[in-house]
Amino acid sequence: MILPSILLLVAHTLGANIECGVRPLYDSRTRYSRIIGGQEAEVGEFPWQVSIQDKGHHFCGGSIISEWWILTVAHCFYSDEIPPIELTVIVGANDLTTSSMEIQVANIIRHKNFQRLTMDNDIALLRLAKPISFDDLTVPVCLPLHPTPSSWHECWVAGWGITNSADKGSMKTDLMKVPMRITDWKECIKVFPKLTTNMLCAAYDNESYDACQGDSGGPLVCNTEPGKKWYQVGIISWGKSCGQKGSPGIYTLLSNYTLWIEKIAQIEGKPLDTKRPRIVVKKKTRGRSQSSKCPALGYPQSWLLSCLLPCVLLRALSNWE
Repeated sequence: MILPSILLLVAHTLGANIECGVRPLYDSRTRYSRIIGGQEAEVGEFPWQVSIQDKGHHFCGGSIISEWWILTVAHCFYSDEIPPIELTVIVGANDLTTSSMEIQVANIIRHKNFQRLTMDNDIALLRLAKPISFDDLTVPVCLPLHPTPSSWHECWVAGWGITNSADKGSMKTDLMKVPMRITDWKECIKVFPKLTTNMLCAAYDNESYDACQGDSGGPLVCNTEPGKKWYQVGIISWGKSCGQKGSPGIYTLLSNYTLWIEKIAQIEGKPLDTKRPRIVVKKKTRGRSQSSKCPALGYPQSWLLSCLLPCVLLRALSNWE
């Protein structure tokens, strides 16, 4: 009975300490060195990424921003013919053909000022029918920093969309990723005269990296330094073509909508838990018991597990004296 108890305690501790924008599974292991021009994402690399499906078929991407809410784009739900009851969200999966957690959508909320012609205000929220249980594979992404950094260290987009713009059947079941760099807005408006201040552009130097059909709604995420939290900067929205050099992709500028997101969450009765409480267990002194050397459970996970298992083992073995 010792091992199951240890595993349950570890799982509970991890769940209690999940923060936005972290990748506990991906960043904890050693790694060796399709979306257009992309490569396959590793397990746990984008734990906030979700697949939005209609009757079991992927059609748009999204991101986890809280246990109740998925962030995506309005144009995925432009047709009023899609009732929420027919939609599900797949979380914690890279390969859509494998068994994974599927959650039904309870409500679709598009921005009331979304303009289909210009794609302005292309943002929507999905309220889930039940909350997501966070773990190593399901983590909320952080909403944008205020003020926005003058530059980001690293940015990525990922999705299950088509990988060849000439082949509509090239959609993959494996999550694909490409690096991105945010393009100067004044330079981008020269290419896209109808660009609005609610949009941003991203590309990767002169490479043909891009998002395409089926990737819409997925997050553009960036970090400020290596190993730091990941923030969602944009939402995949539209573009002139897929993977055409010199033609960046267009994303909804998320920093313009954080107040809208918070307001909708409040109105719907599922406010964002931006300050998720941590569980902290105080140390107790029990004579010569070595279990008192365990740190509080609210401490950082990087060295929590390294001491948690020995501490639990010592306590369990002492019961057999």
